[in-house]
Amino acid sequence: MIVFSGLPGSGKSTLARRLARHMQAAYLRIDSIEAALLNATGRPAGVEGYAVAYALAADHLELGLSVVADCVNPLEVTREAWATVAAEASCPLLNIEVVCSDPSEHRRRVEARHSGSATHAGRWRPPTWAKVQAGAHEYAPWVSDRLLLDTAAGTPDALFPKLLVDIDR
Repeated sequence: MIVFSGLPGSGKSTLARRLARHMQAAYLRIDSIEAALLNATGRPAGVEGYAVAYALAADHLELGLSVVADCVNPLEVTREAWATVAAEASCPLLNIEVVCSDPSEHRRRVEARHSGSATHAGRWRPPTWAKVQAGAHEYAPWVSDRLLLDTAAGTPDALFPKLLVDIDR
């Protein structure tokens, strides 16, 4: 199981999707789950989105499938929950934190994503730059091992070959 974590607009979804396709793994995107819950209930999802993802990951792992999860994963409790899912399935866990250390580029990505209707799903909209900034203040520092990728050094697609090398280590 590979869990991609990081703020919206960091490039994690591009990398996670591409890796899931490359590995032919199940792809679990919290944004998609939360969009479905919002559109079905009319209420924004809280912990429910992560709870659904944990259950789906466990089901896929039980079937012997690899799982690539794509989420902000901002808290130690959410990170521990992914670790529990992997441990209960007796499978290794690789945490990957994706950051964009260039604030101007990060903002450009977030604003482009927010304004593009292709990224909207019914009532769900990607967060604004202000919401991403507010979420950054609640993003807990990592205390567990993880692979750190900085997409400010290049596009997520350009970093994909490096990701493959890092995963094989």
